[in-house]
Amino acid sequence: MKFLLKLLSAFVAIVFFGFALKNTQEAALSFFLGYEIRGPLVLLLFGFFLIGAVLGIVGMLPSFVRHRRELSRQKNVISTMMHEQEAQRAMRTQQPQPDSIVTK
Repeated sequence: MKFLLKLLSAFVAIVFFGFALKNTQEAALSFFLGYEIRGPLVLLLFGFFLIGAVLGIVGMLPSFVRHRRELSRQKNVISTMMHEQEAQRAMRTQQPQPDSIVTK
């Protein structure tokens, strides 16, 4: 299975490399207020792909942090419950203490 995955990833890399070689013509992207970017089409596409990936990670970050915090909280609760359970088990296995005799 690992070999098949490596073969597939090599094929995808070759296809993307071929795409990059075929799209070297210059392209112009026009933005608002007269801004314009000129450069090879493949570099512009790659740049916008990277910007999209970074924005996706930044957008996912608050949710990730919230889940990690909740996981940490749940681990602490489980640890506390296990300590309590061990204490109860230890109390059940102890021999009962004899009653003291009080003489007057």
